[in-house]
Amino acid sequence: MVKGTATALDGRAGGQAGGAERPHISLPVIGTLTVPPPDRLVFYGVLGVLGALGVVEWPLVLVVGIGHYLTEQRFSPFLREAGQAAEAA
Repeated sequence: MVKGTATALDGRAGGQAGGAERPHISLPVIGTLTVPPPDRLVFYGVLGVLGALGVVEWPLVLVVGIGHYLTEQRFSPFLREAGQAAEAA
């Protein structure tokens, strides 16, 4: 399911800058993910091209891409739950 949310100009949730809507994607196991703004999509595209050309190895591309995306999802319920599970372990 895709939903929208209001965001600030710098991509932080909760702002009402111009009423911009960013879509959300709900995944069964992971939770709700926010689609990144266009400038960050360019980053992921360049990272993918570097992997496709062999400039950067694919495992590194995946780690950097996933890590970058997860740092953007500061308030993600999945990350909160993973952090609580890590603290409990």
